[in-house]
Amino acid sequence: MMKTLRLGLMTVSAVVLFAGTALADYELNILHINDLHARIEAINKYDSTCSAEETEKNECFGGIARVKTAIDSRRGELQDANVLVLDAGDQFQGSLFYSMFKSGPIADFMNGIGFDAMAIGNHEFDDGPEELLKFIDAAEFPIISGNTIATQDSILSGKYEPYVIKEMGGEKVAVVSVLATDTDETSSPGDKISFEDEVEYLKKAVQEIESQGVDKIVLLSHVGYARDKEIAAAVERIDVIVGGHSHTLLSSTDEKASGPYPTMVKNPAGVEVPIVQAYAYSKYLGDLKVVFNDEGVVTSAEGAPQLLDSAVVPDAGYAAKVEELGKPLQELKQKVVGSSQDTIVGDRNICRVEECSMGNLVADAQLDRVKDQGITISIANSGGLRASIDSGDVTMGEVLTVLPFQNTVATFQLKGSDIVAALENGVSQIEEIAGRFPQVAGLKYSFDRSKPVGERISDAQVKEGDGFAPIDPEKTYGVVTNNYVRGGGDGYKTFATKAINPYDFGPNLEQAVADYLSANSPYEPYTDGRITDVTPADYTPPATAESPAAPAAPAGTTAAPATPAPTAAAPAAPASSEQAPAAAQVPASQAPAAQAPAAPEPASEAPAQQTPAPAAQAPEPAAEPAPAPAADAAAPAAAEGAATTYVIVQGDSLWKIAVQRYGDGAMWAKIAEANGLHNPNLLIVGQEVELPAN
Repeated sequence: MMKTLRLGLMTVSAVVLFAGTALADYELNILHINDLHARIEAINKYDSTCSAEETEKNECFGGIARVKTAIDSRRGELQDANVLVLDAGDQFQGSLFYSMFKSGPIADFMNGIGFDAMAIGNHEFDDGPEELLKFIDAAEFPIISGNTIATQDSILSGKYEPYVIKEMGGEKVAVVSVLATDTDETSSPGDKISFEDEVEYLKKAVQEIESQGVDKIVLLSHVGYARDKEIAAAVERIDVIVGGHSHTLLSSTDEKASGPYPTMVKNPAGVEVPIVQAYAYSKYLGDLKVVFNDEGVVTSAEGAPQLLDSAVVPDAGYAAKVEELGKPLQELKQKVVGSSQDTIVGDRNICRVEECSMGNLVADAQLDRVKDQGITISIANSGGLRASIDSGDVTMGEVLTVLPFQNTVATFQLKGSDIVAALENGVSQIEEIAGRFPQVAGLKYSFDRSKPVGERISDAQVKEGDGFAPIDPEKTYGVVTNNYVRGGGDGYKTFATKAINPYDFGPNLEQAVADYLSANSPYEPYTDGRITDVTPADYTPPATAESPAAPAAPAGTTAAPATPAPTAAAPAAPASSEQAPAAAQVPASQAPAAQAPAAPEPASEAPAQQTPAPAAQAPEPAAEPAPAPAADAAAPAAAEGAATTYVIVQGDSLWKIAVQRYGDGAMWAKIAEANGLHNPNLLIVGQEVELPAN
């Protein structure tokens, strides 16, 4: 089994921070996962539950039994080393297992694996503090969060710690945690839980931890990749950051990754801090080794995420437990509710920045359910869409994987001006790929990312008869959404404070969608231009985060002395087409000065979304990306000599353009520099770029 596991491990990259460090003073190995989201069973390429047919074809990833195997096997290999096993949060929510059993099985499985610490994630509050308390009481390991503040009369008061200090190999190692401060908008912590700014808290916590004789500090965060980089750049004496929340794949060998593993960011003292994250849904196990000198400073960091594919044999005992638990769910999960003629795309990196076919399905289904109640507008938060559905028969289990939150259909009336204000909230964090992005029905709108927040929406129109008319700011309209959003979730406070005649107790949303699929089977996924990105082609988002250092050579090669991080992070070498899909791209407003663009996908991997090209190209999807266009359809002429101008088309990336122009994808940096592209992953369809002479 050891040999089999090693085949699934990506080529390791190493970052050596100081030349001349020949002997390790103190070595720490960190095995980590994040954002498992109750994927107790194995998953498929769409991050949904793997079917029996897919299992027979060896097309499954992850599941808690594979996580158990991978951690146990790696621990065995590192039996004489210092090993931390960490979870960066969001075990809750995301599958029928959680909907049925809540946190009980999660605690049992994690206890059996033997985690050293887990961060509280925002979704740990989805069922209120009560369910989190049950989980904490059942866990045999520390569950931590330093900036999560419970009032004295909260049931969580004194139930979790801000950090834990462990004695390992004769040294003290601290693990401290922080949680995203907008958790009161993305989950349900209640009014007795608040969140301190992460940077302000950590500056105090580091001093407190060091006063206890600890000089090795690991931040186990649930704030997202972009925020992790900001924290590293703002807080001294954090040695390592193990992150979650943004579902980010980091790798130095997979061109679909959002950055190198580890990503290196200089702190205020100029010391580079390694940052890691391992996508989500149990698909990867992060594996990082850091070496500290006698002063507690990291001198080297190396590692890679291990893909938990069919080469990793699930632990037999855990697999049997999962099967036994799943027996009561099988009949419901296997019930066919309809069929789809193509993939219904619910990928977060598409649905959180543009119109998507899953968003249209859910918004249309909501509206159809209440169309006889005077309701004409439907708004669905993209954060509620948790997976895609592939073509063929659609089961209730698949619908529940997409919509696991047990929300209900909610109706109310609202003035036109307040609807526009709600749409402004929906596009206010598009650079962060936030879940508030609004999918709609009975409504059309445009948005401009170059405008200030609160002024981005234009041309909002409502359906009247067979056409559309401008929304009337003074007219009252009937609106449908889900009860979470109606209550102010994902920042939709206007719905909570200005709704007229709200009713939050309609049918379950997943049942409404299942019924709509049944009534419209076979269903044909589509988009129709109801959401338009009108951001100017020459708009360049501001770059606020420091560039990560370029990944160093893989382990086993001679490491060169450290050098300052270049302006642009070098792109990873192309990976095998068998690698799993990537996670979210770095948000545009917090991107490195010029992070490497993703290299093209193999043309046969996944179906394309059935839509006209949007105004702005979406980031690479996390689950199954769309195929690259044919080379001769979009590629610039590979001419030598003078510089030429090229017009961006749907599906382009600087990597692909560089391959066609120069025969070398690594030449993307030359194009980025010539055009001042601070975020090369954000290309606008119709944008003109200069291709320098070779």
